[in-house]
Amino acid sequence: MDELETLAAEIGAALKARGEKIAVAESSSGGLISAALLSVPGASAYYLGGAVVYTPKARVLLTDIPREALEGMRSASEPYALLLARNQVERFGATWGLSETGAAGPTGNGYGDASGHTCVAVSGPVEAVLTIETGSTDRAANMRAFAAAALDLLKRAVVSGD
Repeated sequence: MDELETLAAEIGAALKARGEKIAVAESSSGGLISAALLSVPGASAYYLGGAVVYTPKARVLLTDIPREALEGMRSASEPYALLLARNQVERFGATWGLSETGAAGPTGNGYGDASGHTCVAVSGPVEAVLTIETGSTDRAANMRAFAAAALDLLKRAVVSGD
């Protein structure tokens, strides 16, 4: 978790310095993104909340995204990841929303994505979305890689403005 904590510390410092807030919706990273952000002392200054949106039922209960908004969209896709990130901004009144949705493994998901596939997105003053393919079936390694990719994308948006 050291790499995740290092990324989170840089992000946390930038968010605190600017008085900005973040909310997270993650899936196959299983809470590692939120854990990293919360490992930073003083995280309550910038972290508003998060959810592990692992199943369709969890999406309904934790995001309140209407079914109509999902038409023509599947989970573990860039449009869905961006929808989740935007949803966090709206629901929490956050400056930034961060999301991750994929297939950690050791097998793929029901949509035909292989193990090691995920999409991460950030929404806020800058929006970005990215697909990651690790090519690995190692569930724990994929979860860490997914969390690192999400935090790296957030760092680029928050710290660099990319």
